[in-house]
Amino acid sequence: MRKKLSILLLLLIPFLSQAQLGGLLKKAKDKITQRADAKVDKEMDKTLDQVEGKKQTGPSDNSTVATETNTVENKPAVKSYSKFDFVPGEKILYAEDFAQDATGELPLNWNASGKGEVQTIDGKSGKWLRAFENTTYLTGNKKNFGENYTIEFDLMYYFEPKVKGYVMPNWKVGILSSGGIDPTDNSFLKEPDEVNNTFVNFAFSNYGGAQLSSYAKRVQTFRSDRMEMGNMMPTNNTVIHYSIQVQKTRFRLWMDEKKVFDIPRAVNVGDTMNQVYFHLEGSNYKEDEVGLFITNIKVATGLPDTRHKLLDEGKFSTTGILFDVNAATIKPESAGVLKEIGAVLKENEGVKIKIIGHTDSDGSDGANLELSKKRSEAVKAALVKDYSIDEGRISTDGKGEGQPVADNKTKEGKAQNRRVEFVKL
Repeated sequence: MRKKLSILLLLLIPFLSQAQLGGLLKKAKDKITQRADAKVDKEMDKTLDQVEGKKQTGPSDNSTVATETNTVENKPAVKSYSKFDFVPGEKILYAEDFAQDATGELPLNWNASGKGEVQTIDGKSGKWLRAFENTTYLTGNKKNFGENYTIEFDLMYYFEPKVKGYVMPNWKVGILSSGGIDPTDNSFLKEPDEVNNTFVNFAFSNYGGAQLSSYAKRVQTFRSDRMEMGNMMPTNNTVIHYSIQVQKTRFRLWMDEKKVFDIPRAVNVGDTMNQVYFHLEGSNYKEDEVGLFITNIKVATGLPDTRHKLLDEGKFSTTGILFDVNAATIKPESAGVLKEIGAVLKENEGVKIKIIGHTDSDGSDGANLELSKKRSEAVKAALVKDYSIDEGRISTDGKGEGQPVADNKTKEGKAQNRRVEFVKL
């Protein structure tokens, strides 16, 4: 400390009076002491954490990534997505949360140009696909999406560099048509543009941005301007929910509640899309320093028609109201559906409804019945509080797993059965 103080004073002596020099001497001494104490405290905290068994951030040897608590996980429910107007399709075609896949292996029925591993993340529920650099991943979907469909997934851009300064790798999410052959065929790992392809290229650096492109038979048919997203570094190591809606040629994409794209003529028609793919570019960073973590993929087809179904048909069912696992806490990405329901009820003040919760078959009958009732009550509370609907117009009930509409033996069936039903009284 004395050496640093001497060097500092030698540099400043020619510019100071005697009085100034004395004051500066005390100030510099205090400042250096503070910094030294802070450094000691930091090292002591680190040592105590190790003694107490607290986990550090970064990849571990047991295929688990530890990350600090982030703002995405702590944000308030529903209201924080006040501008979010995404509503998922009616029927689920494909769902993937990797719950049945072995940790440390590529997911069953997926294909990849390199390695991929199912992993867990400390502090976050469920399993995740770990995507590595310079690799493309094709999902296990086999069904055509149709003209109108939605795609959702959670993704975390993992970035823990040991030495900074290299160019961070971009990543892509895309939809393609396989043109009648297997959507997981090896050819699409290298040539996604072979038939029909639309993708978004993301940069998650200090100068973040996104660009949408489309190709038909390897010829580019559309390329958007680069959407500037500012400094994306604070979002690294946090989970973002992505929502895509395609209505024939129209392409819309949200990151959490922020709408990134809404382009009327971006998607080529003619060859029906039937595959979702992800790609992470290569860089000079090592594989334990950068990667993607993906989970909760859901593809649903059809145009939701909340107003017609509720008012004219008397019943509207949705899988778009999501809850925390084994809880009645509504996730923020449910805001679009709740907003639709709230708008219909506000415009039709004489309409009364019953909200009925449903679950899949995982867990005991009694627990599922109780959970479904609590979830319907949570939806009612959200409509009353956030959308000013008179609580006297809403009753609630729960059926648990007792009224399935799909096969609980499949992931897609379970996702379809986890629904909230609105019945006009």
